[in-house]
Amino acid sequence: MMESKMFCFQCQETCGNKACTVKGACGKDAETADAMDRLIAELKRLASALERKKETISGETAAFLMRAMFATLTNANFDAARMEAYIREARERTARIDPAAPLPPAGVLAESDEDLRSLKELLIYGLKGVCAYAEHAAVLGFRDETVDRFLIRALASLCGNLSAQELTGLVLECGSCAASAMALLDKANTSTFGKPEITEVGTAVGTKPGILVSGHDLLDLRELLEQTEGTGIDVYTHGEMLPAHAYPCFRKYPHLIGNYGGAWYRQDREFASFNGPVLMTTNCIVPVQDSYRNRIFTTGAAGYPGVKHIPDRKAGSSKDFSEIIALAGTCRAPELLDDRKIVIGFAHDQVLALADKVAEAVKSGAIRRFIVMAGCDGRSRKREYFTEVAEKLPKDTVILTAGCAKYRYNKLNLGDIGGIPRVLDAGQCNDSYSLAVIALKLKEVFQLNDVNDLPLSFDIAWYEQKAVAVLLALLALGFRNIRLGPTLPAFLSPGVAAVLVKNFGIRGISDPDADIADMLK
Repeated sequence: MMESKMFCFQCQETCGNKACTVKGACGKDAETADAMDRLIAELKRLASALERKKETISGETAAFLMRAMFATLTNANFDAARMEAYIREARERTARIDPAAPLPPAGVLAESDEDLRSLKELLIYGLKGVCAYAEHAAVLGFRDETVDRFLIRALASLCGNLSAQELTGLVLECGSCAASAMALLDKANTSTFGKPEITEVGTAVGTKPGILVSGHDLLDLRELLEQTEGTGIDVYTHGEMLPAHAYPCFRKYPHLIGNYGGAWYRQDREFASFNGPVLMTTNCIVPVQDSYRNRIFTTGAAGYPGVKHIPDRKAGSSKDFSEIIALAGTCRAPELLDDRKIVIGFAHDQVLALADKVAEAVKSGAIRRFIVMAGCDGRSRKREYFTEVAEKLPKDTVILTAGCAKYRYNKLNLGDIGGIPRVLDAGQCNDSYSLAVIALKLKEVFQLNDVNDLPLSFDIAWYEQKAVAVLLALLALGFRNIRLGPTLPAFLSPGVAAVLVKNFGIRGISDPDADIADMLK
């Protein structure tokens, strides 16, 4: 039997839906996995030191915790050296606060009790998602001290011996914290870039050299656009950067041409055919291929060994993208992948502006049901289920989506209902918050006591830890009977899974026809 070199089961594609023990399905090696485990232990210790000394939580300290947690997300950072740098900084910070703070054991298997382990990891993964969203907001100058405080309290609590009941309470509290973090990011984005508007985005290419921006960071995109004005270089979005086109701020840049490609896992082919430089702003990078190795750059939480990293911006200034821009000028224009139009921009403000029209369509029977198909895309062939569901749903249903799961069906010709598109795309994965706001508003419109009485079903695809945070947020907001796929998380023990099924109606996907029939009941 091969010796286990690592143990990681935080993402949906973990080996055999049990755990990656030799190398991550994401491409992460054992050295990096070990460094991430040790980093999480050091962050717990730092949080414990802050709690023990009752230290005032500075924005700078909270920002470090968030950045370091963010870097451990699946497909965020494959660079073990960067992890070691975070570890050293965490130790230095702890030493200044309380050098006697104990270091908890590192690694998932440090907890021998299966159910306690499951609850601890569910909490850690939810916190990682919270940190990703809160970090994006912090970059734009928006903070919520209650989010900062919970992050530190929850991490510190994991240094102690908590009961299953105490851990369950923290997991549920993490859901409320995740909802606050997404609301904060929604405020940060709309205050900085304007409120999303219904927008048609093309997927064709121009004749000029281009730069492709992937990941999630909108500020990076704006600064790149500012620095490429008048250079003769076009800029394209990829993956979860597609929603940027809906923000009014980006309309003033005519060289923001359109969206190139699809979801994150197609990078190995799409980055190769793009021909120009690629800027990976956050998580969702995959192992870099030789075909584009010399023209991909990372920044922010993203990182990959041997890939050029653009440093963080200094206070009061922008990041320096001059090296990317210079390289772009030497490259050929992108190769055409397809030539379509994608309609986006259905965030909560836009949809609520149509609330009367939507309500009338429901009352008249034109719209029978809303199906929330938000979340993540991924490589698994089982994810073809979501395309099949979209194709088979009756024409009197509307799909509400956010995140890269949309790429399974956002180019299908599904039509509209009285001018209301049958796919309403709210934006990035964090904009699942918009879908919750829409549902809660419709509850008021229909004068219902319970949001679960709406003609609304959840059929969500998950992949990584931000999806865990979104799921916990939906549970905290009162949503029940969520269908989750393509598999239930491997980190849920049978005991914890049973509690989620019993108390919240969580269930796995099955056959598309059977699931559609069940959702339409």
